[in-house]
Amino acid sequence: MRIYLGSDHAGYDLKNHLVTWLTAAGHEAVDCGPHTFDAQDDYPPFVLLAAAKTATDPDSLGIVIGGSGNGEAIAANKVDGVRAALAWSEETARLGREHNNANVISVGARMHSEDEATKFVEVFINTPFSNEERHIRRIDMLSDYEKSGDLPPLPNS
Repeated sequence: MRIYLGSDHAGYDLKNHLVTWLTAAGHEAVDCGPHTFDAQDDYPPFVLLAAAKTATDPDSLGIVIGGSGNGEAIAANKVDGVRAALAWSEETARLGREHNNANVISVGARMHSEDEATKFVEVFINTPFSNEERHIRRIDMLSDYEKSGDLPPLPNS
């Protein structure tokens, strides 16, 4: 599987570790940067590039990494076609894929050990979307809102 990765300085070491780990596991890891450590870099260019490449490559997934992962998830979700899930446990990584059909995982490198973060990524990439009708319906509501700006109808209204 092709997997696009982007980070900032806080996620630089974890990103490099994951590129090596993914490659050893037989995946095509595409490093969208940064390619050198710069303590003053900004995450949006790297994260948006990884998210945009993921969105235009339907059989791929993306990984974005920062200190907390919050800004990276927000940035990735600005890209049309991306559903980024912030994972802070194996369960949130699994549910991001299983219930939300997330195609990008965001991880906080300062929040977790390298082993924990690697496990979140492993769970994420190995979990399929459930294809349950209720989850498809919810994702469709969000997609429709993104296109039209019209809120979904409230239940019983």
